[in-house]
Amino acid sequence: MFRLTKKGQSTAEYAIVIGLVIAAIVAMQVYVKRGIQGKVKDAVDYKDSSDTVTGTTTQYEPYYTQSSMSSTQSVADKEDVATGGGVTRTSDTTASRTGTQKITSAVNQ
Repeated sequence: MFRLTKKGQSTAEYAIVIGLVIAAIVAMQVYVKRGIQGKVKDAVDYKDSSDTVTGTTTQYEPYYTQSSMSSTQSVADKEDVATGGGVTRTSDTTASRTGTQKITSAVNQ
């Protein structure tokens, strides 16, 4: 009888150890991801001045985007009622959007 309780105890210990290992891996995932992202950003930001393929742009940062846009829309609806109750509806919609978008680096600001 005493032998069965020891077997159950060792199984419970294994389950606790496996749970702790999984919790540690999940907790470290954030730090590993940040480290990899930092290395990628450093690699992209490092530029050789003689490199003509990549130009002078750095990695995209949404905080350094400046844009000015204007949009217009006009809608013209026309409804004609014919004799006998028939209705003819026509719609003409025109939309346009113009603007500029500029991406600057943190060094330029």
